Amino acid sequence: MGAGHSAAKTALRDQVLAARKRRPLEAAAAFSADVVDAALAWQPVRSAATVAAYVSVGSEPGTGLLLDALAHAGKRVLLPVVLPGLDLDWAAYTGRDGLAPAVRGLLEPTAPRLGREAIARADVVLVPGTGVSLDGTRLGQGGGCYDRALPRVLAGTPVAVVLYDDEVGLDVPADPHDVPVGFALTSSGVTALAATPRA
Repeated sequence: MGAGHSAAKTALRDQVLAARKRRPLEAAAAFSADVVDAALAWQPVRSAATVAAYVSVGSEPGTGLLLDALAHAGKRVLLPVVLPGLDLDWAAYTGRDGLAPAVRGLLEPTAPRLGREAIARADVVLVPGTGVSLDGTRLGQGGGCYDRALPRVLAGTPVAVVLYDDEVGLDVPADPHDVPVGFALTSSGVTALAATPRA
């Protein structure tokens, strides 16, 4: 990764994270409720048997209500477990009681690990981020976990980054290792991005 891109990504990430911390609690709560409707109205989610998702923490757009709604709708929900090398293992979501504090301030499932390849069994993948460009370049948290995990997603499987509306369409610098995403999921609905198909 070039130093210029790295600095630009860090600056953009810092800008988004600062804006998230300033977001009123009411707006964050409204997002958590509205994104449930947006996700459940999206055909790939409606027809999915298994959804890979994640537990939001801190000022991230909230996924707590969404996880429960997906499970209530009969979906099998897979959640990430961060491995020592910052790759991702996966385990099933069994409810709030089945989450425990983990590294980097995360909450992770305590259910049996399913292996790194489990993400390949997901019909839809919902990922965290701090922004996305209109060509599908996702700005992550800087750890590279999803850059390692997303290549295991089967070609053609919808991948959506969960964001606030104003975090879609940012000018995110692309690096060779970045895996583009096809969609952005916000409280307003799903935006298709012009992601370059993976070979």
